Amino acid sequence: MPMVSGRGAPLQPRRFRTGSGGYQGEHEQSPRQPDPLDREPAEEEARPGGRRRGDVTLSLLLGVGLVLSPQASSLDPQGPGAKAAAGLWWLMVVLGGVVFLIMAALLVIGLRREGQGSRRPPEKWIGAGVAATVVLLIVVFAATLVAMRDVTADVPPDALVVEVVGHQWWWEVHYPEQGVTTANELHLPVGRDVALRLSSSDVIHSFWVPALAGKMDLLPDRENTLVLRADEGGEHASECAEFCGLQHYQMGLTVTAETPEAFSTWIDRQASPAAEPQTEAGRRGLDLFLASKCVECHTIRGTAAEGNGGPDLTHLASRQQLGAGVLPNTGPDLTTWITDPHTVKEGVDMPAAELGEDEIAALVAYLGSLK
Repeated sequence: MPMVSGRGAPLQPRRFRTGSGGYQGEHEQSPRQPDPLDREPAEEEARPGGRRRGDVTLSLLLGVGLVLSPQASSLDPQGPGAKAAAGLWWLMVVLGGVVFLIMAALLVIGLRREGQGSRRPPEKWIGAGVAATVVLLIVVFAATLVAMRDVTADVPPDALVVEVVGHQWWWEVHYPEQGVTTANELHLPVGRDVALRLSSSDVIHSFWVPALAGKMDLLPDRENTLVLRADEGGEHASECAEFCGLQHYQMGLTVTAETPEAFSTWIDRQASPAAEPQTEAGRRGLDLFLASKCVECHTIRGTAAEGNGGPDLTHLASRQQLGAGVLPNTGPDLTTWITDPHTVKEGVDMPAAELGEDEIAALVAYLGSLK
């Protein structure tokens, strides 16, 4: 079911633009006003306000799930930007808790003293409340300025540059200095600054890895830069953080922070061209691929396939997932994805392959060999 706005109109991905009755029973009775509680659930669902609240609730649940996920938690920061944001968050939680306890105590005192005299509060309490509010605002503002020093857009001279392009609904990841292009996965060397140059090919997307840094938008007509660093090894799950269309919630990215040695090994493997198929089925699959419309959208380096509309498939078999996280990268799931991707991820541009079962099996055999 497509998401709708508060007025019932279908929600569209946000595009970036520059510049900007009564009744009668046995006795006659007065007209009866309808009781809001008499509405059926279906009617409530149809009401714009009810649907809007449902959409907001779903969005909040998805956001909380992302923040608290073991693989993507802003409460377990592993980079300087995330640590600065987490420190500021905890400061605000503590201050908010202290204010809550003080106000609760004053409320109890006021209730106990009700009727014992004038209800007009002493001027000193009003002054104290104003002063406390000002002090709290100054503390939070100062802490925010301190945290902002750790969130810089200045690119260090030795930073690893990675270009990330958002598509509906997948991520293109390019390492320009290393000549490597992949999809839906981002590898980072631990302890090294990484400058992510973010852009979009269609609508506005948003990049966010909660454990490493804050979020930043990917825009169609300009490039944003986000500098982050992973201080610990590990794998982090990420999702697009800006509504970008029907499959927004299935636009996943896997971020792997690894030792510099492991990263260098991964880069060397990814920079190599696709290996020649070693089996008869694999060779037939390569011929089928090159003779199909697949080559219009996909690149496989080392072959005649040089399309640029879809993900680079040169080392497809080395990736953990298919379709930006909708399926694990296994033979049966790859068969499902090729046969009819729209049953798995409705709205994608990729058409279903018009091939027989034997041809599909040969194609899967070839793609499965692209380690």
